[in-house]
Amino acid sequence: MTTATLGVATGESLDQVILRNVLPYGGPPADVIIKDGRFAAFLPPGQAPSTEVRILDCTGLIMLPGFVDLHTHLREPGGEASETIHTGTRSAAAGGYTDVFAMANTDPVTDTADRVSRLLSQSRRQTSCRVHPVGAITGGLEGASPAPYAEMAAAGARMFSDDGKCVNNAALTRAALVAAANLGCIVAQHAQSADLAGEGQINAGHASETTGLPPWLGVAEETIIARDAILAAETGARLHVCHISTRRSVEIIRWSKSQGWPVTAEVTPHHLLLTDELAAFTDTRYKVNPPLRSADDVQALRTALLDGTIDAVATDHAPHTNESKSRSWCGAPFGMTGLETALPVVAAVLENAQALDWKRLAELMSTAPARIGGINDFAGRPLVAGEPSTFALVDTANWTVTSADRYSKSSNSPFCGTEFRHRVMATSLEGRLTHSRNHAQRVNP
Repeated sequence: MTTATLGVATGESLDQVILRNVLPYGGPPADVIIKDGRFAAFLPPGQAPSTEVRILDCTGLIMLPGFVDLHTHLREPGGEASETIHTGTRSAAAGGYTDVFAMANTDPVTDTADRVSRLLSQSRRQTSCRVHPVGAITGGLEGASPAPYAEMAAAGARMFSDDGKCVNNAALTRAALVAAANLGCIVAQHAQSADLAGEGQINAGHASETTGLPPWLGVAEETIIARDAILAAETGARLHVCHISTRRSVEIIRWSKSQGWPVTAEVTPHHLLLTDELAAFTDTRYKVNPPLRSADDVQALRTALLDGTIDAVATDHAPHTNESKSRSWCGAPFGMTGLETALPVVAAVLENAQALDWKRLAELMSTAPARIGGINDFAGRPLVAGEPSTFALVDTANWTVTSADRYSKSSNSPFCGTEFRHRVMATSLEGRLTHSRNHAQRVNP
């Protein structure tokens, strides 16, 4: 079953439509009626009126709320050779995403109200998904002075982060937490102590010993998480920890939550599935920040995903040109693409643990990210009558990731050649189809 049978192309309206035999949250089949950009009804199969409406056969397709990514690098402005707002949002839609938070490490950095406003204005001209600018914590991401939080929040920023860099200055971090709390926003920290990470290139231990590359200690991540969790507890401000990657990070987050501290955490799909054994091949597709960790770390992350210690899955979609990724390991940039493969990776991880619960997956990829990012008044909404018809349709047919079969401008996916059992076939944003596989023209070269 694919959306080729739906007869609806990307960009078309789904108004006055019945999606027949769809599986909301993977449950029993239903006929879903869409009118005026909202779900009008979820009815048992055969009970929906069929006069003067289009009927689209969705037999076997799982319906989930549209996904929300708290951690996307769109690269524009300044990095258009790797990605643009147009290609990045198109890639997001292909992965089932309707909302993405665009990190501030562009050129110039998103560290003023004007740059937040400009990104919002530019992204609204794109139609594939909604873009939410993340304001920088420090001016120019230099870690020296605070960015104008109130002005950026007034312009539309709901999250502040220097992602790509860590705010090593504890006083600056505390001030950012206090300011964000007063504005109803959240601080997202890239946990990486500069002193402890040093020039690290690969996970410390077997991977660094095998390759001879500079080791990247897990404690560089863990000490920052512990410090900032205490600051969050002291200030009462909300802290979100980006891309946790180690067992001890999980333990710190779990303990912080047991104390009632306002701390949330995300994990990337690649840290859930890949280990540092792959990085030891020194294939730069596997060079990422934080680095791929040991099998023991990966297992701890999976356990934390299942028990609720980890709140959300975020892609850290980090596109790079083929030229830059073709350099030597130390000369190549950190990062992987992830928007188009997030759903199949997370589904595979849950399925391998015999815990594939589609409602839980929706919580991890839609509901919780929307709540953390402060957009849950319109995103991450449940699949019920009266809500916006914003959703993804997922097929269960096997497929293999290829470099050519993509919508991102870059091809630095670590999953090329990997076979998965689930795939997003269509995405709708308030009743408009933003992605329909096998209909839309891809944007990659």
